[in-house]
Amino acid sequence: MIHPLAYIHSEAKIAPNVEIEPFAIVHKDVEIGEGSWIGSHAVLNDGARIGKNCKIYPGAVISSTPQDLKFKGEYTLTYIGDNTIIREYATISRGTEEHWKTEIGSDCLIMAYSHVAHDCRIGNNCIIVNNVQMAGHVHMGDWAIIAGSSSVRQFVKIGAHAMIAGGSLVRKDVPPFTKAAREPLSYAGINSVGLRRRGFTNEQINEIQEVYRYIYLRGFNNTEALEHIELELVPSAERDEIVNFVRNSERGIIKAPTSTSNDNGDD
Repeated sequence: MIHPLAYIHSEAKIAPNVEIEPFAIVHKDVEIGEGSWIGSHAVLNDGARIGKNCKIYPGAVISSTPQDLKFKGEYTLTYIGDNTIIREYATISRGTEEHWKTEIGSDCLIMAYSHVAHDCRIGNNCIIVNNVQMAGHVHMGDWAIIAGSSSVRQFVKIGAHAMIAGGSLVRKDVPPFTKAAREPLSYAGINSVGLRRRGFTNEQINEIQEVYRYIYLRGFNNTEALEHIELELVPSAERDEIVNFVRNSERGIIKAPTSTSNDNGDD
């Protein structure tokens, strides 16, 4: 049902069984998938592509103009996957010519007052807790969680199944399967509870722990650690995902808690 007090542009594409509450605003170049719910005073700007069975709560603003001085009005988009929930007053900017789109996957939860900036790519089943502030071009792997009031620097990459503690300043890349905490943000072990909940076996979890022992506990720099891992540990999907993430990190990964890290990403 579309309430008569909602503003819906005549050219917006609204699938069947969409419910739009009073005073919501849906602009011209917007598509909303079947079964979605748009709360009162939510704003869907041009370029918004909303999947099926999404819930967008009151006051949320989707596909707003990027807060980027280089943005010159180019045509860009914001994709929201199926079954994703966006809570009150969350804001999500559309892309720039750098990537042309901002992407949030399916089955995500974006909690109240969070901000996802232009060109971010958020995987499936991610949770962004209240008041997380995410700068542009951040990549977040599937099943990752960022706890409340954290700030994520632009171009940072967060690996799949990673969990970041509340109030964190995320300046470096956070490798997959890990927990990150403290200030400066540091390795705090692997996310074993989350991995067990998602069906990882004890053998897989032990293997992940062993990989991170090379990276964080044996005194190697990153290059040395990767060489030893590839020579001494049996290849697997998890081992290779970690190796590739660390090797391809441009900002540098978070350090061990006992290290004296700087912000240059040096080994």
